[in-house]
Amino acid sequence: MSERKISLKEKILFGASAFPDQLTYQAFTIYVFTFYFAVVGLTMLEMWIGFVLWGIWNMFNDPILGALSEKTKQKGKLGKRKFYLIISFVPLSLIMIFLFTTPPNFKFWYFIFIIFTFEFFYTMFSVNTNAVFPEMFPTEKQRGDVNVFIKSLTMLAIIIASLIPTFIIDPLVPTSYPPDPKEAASIQFNYIISGIIMCVIVLIMAILFIFYGVKEKEEETMDFERRPGFLKSIKITFSNKTFIKFTLGNMLIWYCFNLLLTVFPLYSVFVLGREEGAFLIGVTLMLALLGAVVFLPLHSRIREKIGTRKGLMIGMGIWIISLFPLLLLSNNETSRILSMVVFFTIGFGLSAALFYIDLIHGDIIDQDALKFGVKRAASYYGVNAFIHRFSMILGITTIYIIFSGTGWSSYVPIVDDPVLRDLGLKALMFIFPSIALIVSILIFRLYDLHGEKLEKMRQELEKHPELK
Repeated sequence: MSERKISLKEKILFGASAFPDQLTYQAFTIYVFTFYFAVVGLTMLEMWIGFVLWGIWNMFNDPILGALSEKTKQKGKLGKRKFYLIISFVPLSLIMIFLFTTPPNFKFWYFIFIIFTFEFFYTMFSVNTNAVFPEMFPTEKQRGDVNVFIKSLTMLAIIIASLIPTFIIDPLVPTSYPPDPKEAASIQFNYIISGIIMCVIVLIMAILFIFYGVKEKEEETMDFERRPGFLKSIKITFSNKTFIKFTLGNMLIWYCFNLLLTVFPLYSVFVLGREEGAFLIGVTLMLALLGAVVFLPLHSRIREKIGTRKGLMIGMGIWIISLFPLLLLSNNETSRILSMVVFFTIGFGLSAALFYIDLIHGDIIDQDALKFGVKRAASYYGVNAFIHRFSMILGITTIYIIFSGTGWSSYVPIVDDPVLRDLGLKALMFIFPSIALIVSILIFRLYDLHGEKLEKMRQELEKHPELK
């Protein structure tokens, strides 16, 4: 299996996992904050409480679902990863609609309920998708070849997630204050319509991926019995210093990614002056994602020349540089045009983060398999998900502090000092993401599974085909 060539059909079908995995998560990231803050009318404090509780929920949800997958026995032709993919994809699809169907008398509590429910089914799907990837494609070459398709389709999924709502919802947020109830109701209805469209897309692509793209290798009884119990597995995972360095650096990358996507709609409306013509907001974001697709082959070459770790660090450095012009843009036609160029260049950094991270994670899982004699991919992805979900808590806390200090404790489009408001939005789009990326670069400088050490690990793995 390790030597066989992966067909184009296999690459595309596995790449289809990007739609249920990333279309759902990025639609959640881009629009849920703006919807509940600006359209539903929750206060900034309520938003912060909801997302912090959601983060605490992830402290239990992510590692438990990862360990549960590891300790599940083969279920006939369904396998073990495939079993969880099947029971999660329909609820995950339907939640794309329910995210925006807020009952009028229970707004805050429904917000908490629906983001908890989304996270449960999203994690169940994502953890098992990520776990089956290194198991189906055990060699570095196979992973690299398939990963290009996964990340290309990931970008397409995110483009669709960013474009569909802006094509249907115009404006994205109420344009009057206090918001007119009829206008808010009309905007919410459009959010629901976009959710229905995304639900259908996710359902179709999930079916293609799960029933035609997943070919799970049957696990031997001895391998299953060698898997440690839940608490021991979590302890082992957290004791892996290489993994902890990786996942802390990854968390800061996701902090940057989530912060940019969360704040971008409001940055476009108020800094760039796109109160109407929401479709152009989606087009601008699409250009960043299109740039990421264009740069993917370049990252593949960079990785061949200088390695995965150095390629990621260079990508993050260029990402910081590309974010700087966001400080200089303002509410005029020239800035609105320039913003499209700027966001295309931002695609280089986005592409680097998405391309290299999974490859580094796969190396860590292989190293662990050599040490313990069994692969524990889902446990690692579960704990990684647990740690990098703190990026959302850190992100919402940053937004809460900045918004509260610039006159936005609740959604008020017109504040006493628009300059201060815009400065806060610009800081959220450049200063805080740049700080996070700098710290992430420093962490990856300490990451030691690269170069000669990585090559020795791969040579040793070749001697143990049962671990592939």
